[in-house]
Amino acid sequence: MHRNFHREIDKLRQKLLTMGSMVEDRVRKACSVVHSEDIQLAREIIASDWEIDEMEIEIEEDCLKIMALYQPVAKDLRFLITVIKVNNEMERIGDYAAQIAKRVKIVSKAEGLSFPFNFEVMTDLVMKEVNMSLDALVDRDVDIAKKIILLDEEINTLKRRAYKLIRKAMKKKPEFGRSLLNLYLVAGHLERIADRATNIAEDVIYMVEGEVVRRNIDSIRNSKR
Repeated sequence: MHRNFHREIDKLRQKLLTMGSMVEDRVRKACSVVHSEDIQLAREIIASDWEIDEMEIEIEEDCLKIMALYQPVAKDLRFLITVIKVNNEMERIGDYAAQIAKRVKIVSKAEGLSFPFNFEVMTDLVMKEVNMSLDALVDRDVDIAKKIILLDEEINTLKRRAYKLIRKAMKKKPEFGRSLLNLYLVAGHLERIADRATNIAEDVIYMVEGEVVRRNIDSIRNSKR
């Protein structure tokens, strides 16, 4: 039974890595379409969203089966709990990437609209945070996980700046209201991707150290200042 248990854990870990690669790919493409307004690529992101949804269901079912059959404890139980949580976070990240693609399709139809906010820095930081969260998960690296928590503050600041500039543009150019509203939502979706990546980082800390970070996240931020 012991050998079978570890074989199942290894298969589960590989599936989680595969899903992580899929999510990373979708986020990279979603960040790309924000700048390029590549409608064909946006369609591809939307059309492939089901793949991540299916993988999420499969991984969750595997976790529940392992827990029922082997009744793991201690670190093994923490690992499975973390997989279930991370699995859900990654599925939500995939959903937000698809939502960004949908918003960009709408924005691309507005001829003559100039973006009131440059998304380049924000998309770069979001992509960096997603990459770091997956690296922390693969390597079980608590130090990287804690850096992600700090990085999230920068993305929140950028989202607030985007909201402010887009609201001003709505008042000046109400004829672009629908498109500007969708840009507003793009900023929100990017910020939510970053939030989910931060949640993954917190889950990694729980998996490695058994510490529930959400209770003392301020102490992590203060310790790095």
